[in-house]
This record gives sequence, C-alpha cells and structure tokens, in this order.
Amino acid sequence: MATTFNPQEPMAGLPPKDVVTGYQPTIENLLEKEEALSFIKTTFEDKLKANVNLQRVSCPIFLTKRSGFNDNLNGVERPATFAPRDFQDVKLEVPFSLAKWKRWALHYYDVPVGKGIVTDFRGLRCDDDVDFTHSLYVDQWDWEKVIDIDDRNVDTLKSTVENIYQAVYDTHQLVCEKYGAKAFLPEQITFCSTDELLKKYPDATPKERENIICKEHGAVFLMGIGGTKANGELRHDGRAPDYDDWITPRPDGGTGINGDLLVWNPVLEMSFELSSMGIRVNPETLVTQLELCGCPERQDFVWHRMLLDGTLPQTIGGGIGQSRLCQLMLQCAHIGEVQHGWYNPDEVAMLRENNIRLLGLGEFNEDPMAASLHPGVKMQTYKIEDYPQTRVNEAIKV
Repeated sequence: MATTFNPQEPMAGLPPKDVVTGYQPTIENLLEKEEALSFIKTTFEDKLKANVNLQRVSCPIFLTKRSGFNDNLNGVERPATFAPRDFQDVKLEVPFSLAKWKRWALHYYDVPVGKGIVTDFRGLRCDDDVDFTHSLYVDQWDWEKVIDIDDRNVDTLKSTVENIYQAVYDTHQLVCEKYGAKAFLPEQITFCSTDELLKKYPDATPKERENIICKEHGAVFLMGIGGTKANGELRHDGRAPDYDDWITPRPDGGTGINGDLLVWNPVLEMSFELSSMGIRVNPETLVTQLELCGCPERQDFVWHRMLLDGTLPQTIGGGIGQSRLCQLMLQCAHIGEVQHGWYNPDEVAMLRENNIRLLGLGEFNEDPMAASLHPGVKMQTYKIEDYPQTRVNEAIKV
C-alpha cells in the first residue's frame, strides 16, 4: 500500500481528525473484542485454506543472516538482529516476512502441484511507519502454493485473488451479522493495473491513485507492483527482486504478475491494503530483477542457488495482514485497537481521551520505568484542537 506517512509532521501517526472526533468503536468491552478477534482469525483462516487448498504448518521466528532466507522488502530496512550467547559470530534475524522461507518449505515438505501451505507468521519491522494502519509488529497469514510452470500467467493470478477475496467477503458478512455492524464490501473484486492508473492519473500520487480506484469499486486488486518508470522513479511502490515477478509482460500491455489487494475503508475514508501477493520469480526473472536492483551478488546465497538450480518449485504466494483484516472487519480507527504494539507516546493519551483504546500496554503513554530508562526525554500530550490543518481529511484527497 502506498503511504503518505511523514514522521516530521506533528501527530503524523494519528487518524484524520474527523475520524477521531466522536469515534464510537464497534465493540467497547475489551474481553468481547478479544473474542471477536479470535472469531475473525479462525473464520478467515478456515475459509482461506478451503478456497486456496492450503495446509497450515509451523514456521520460524528467526533465520540466519547468511542463509539469505529473510525477505529484503525494499532493501533498506533494518532487521531485528541478535546473536546466541555462546555463538557470538552467528547473526540471527527476525524475518520481515516468510516470502523466501515458504518457497523452500514447499520443497522441504514435498508439497504437490495445486496444494500449498499457510503459516501464522509473527515478525518485527523496526523501520516501518508507526501510525494508525502500521506498526512495528507484523502478524500475517504467510501462504505459498505450488503451481505448474505453465500457470505463470495472469489467469492463475486472478483466479487465486478471487478465491482469497471470497474468503474475505464471506468472513466480513459473518462478522457484520454477529456483531451488528453494517456490511460494506462488494461481492466482486475489480482488477486494474498500476500502468493503467499511471496513464489515467499521471499527476496523482500513488496513494491518490489508490484512493480514486478503491472509492469507485470498493475492492480492487492492483496489478504490477515494483519496478520503475522511465524517469527512474518507482512505478507505484517498492518490491524486493527475489520473490514477486514484476517484469513479466501481461496481455494488457503492462508488466508484472503480482499486486496488492486493496479495499475502501469507510471509517478511515481511504484505500486499505489487506494483502501483497503474486506469482513468484523463475530463474530467468530472478537474475534480471536482481540486476535491475543492483544486487546480483545475491545469486550466491543458499536460497537463490536453490532457485536457480531448479530445486525450489514454481509458486504463487503472499501475505495477508491479520491485524489489518481485524481492523477492517471491526471498523476500527487505529490498528492498535486490534493488536498489542507500541505507538508514539505523545499521541496515545489523546487517542484514549477520544474513545480509541489501544490493546494492552499500547494504550499507556508512558510505562512505569520510562523515567529511568529514558532520562531527559520529554513527553507531550496532544489534544484534539492541536491537529494541524494538513491532517484534516488528508486521507480522502483524490
């Protein structure tokens, strides 16, 4: 999902002012909310497994740096890293996602064509935005499925997206019925491409283009994420070179057999990403994308060698945000309402005063040890009238 987050701007992590003012959560009781979160996650996972033919497997919470198994995201983010006490020369990383590990796991478990795996992934992203839709903590259904080499095409991508969206839609209907919320998702998802939107709205930002198309259709799969325009700028948003295929030509004239699943969020009045996914690189596209991103040396990593020599199967896969899905389903203003995280202490008190309760310790603007742990750090409590004008209705700019 394209973002407009600016950490230099006051109150950058807060929802727009008109969302905060008069906010009323779908579920106020915290224990009842936990039951709802469990219901959403269990219901959706069961439907996802049935629709896409996936089996749940366990997964690692750290990987060795030298293996090359960690997802590199945009190539600049810092992984949370540590060394075992008795092996200080070994560097272990908390993964950003399991994009590479999953493909290896399909080989490890000898999964046949047409079947896949799904994991309950938990990770950390130290350099991610900390705002009302992002956090340092990542929880997602990381899934991957074996496909035939001949199925590396748009038809396979679209049919898989439709199956995933059906699980989203069906879960949404059940949640709204169970908790008395108003349903808003359309029955069908619309497909479009970043190339198409660039031609139609050349002067709009990526986030503005997402807002336009999502507000019009309600649910959209935006194909072709990754790569650059002719002037060297990102075509839409970044994508690592070694999992999604963002260079293969499509029948519509664009490139990339991957994309983002976006919906229109009626509470936040903005596009809202639920999933990033795509058909994965083959040996040829891997080499090309590594060269385009200036990192051909990765071909020497263990994982990359296994892909290049044909050990790893051809796959399609992605990640579906658990907290994102729950935030959408319960129509929450802030992602901290559905996950235990850490948020800007300057903003937390104001959220609480406006009936936006963050789960667990996330709702405290200071912990008891903070004064001794962070001497000299001055905390500021914002009030609703402190919102800068630029933070009012910025999300609905289209």
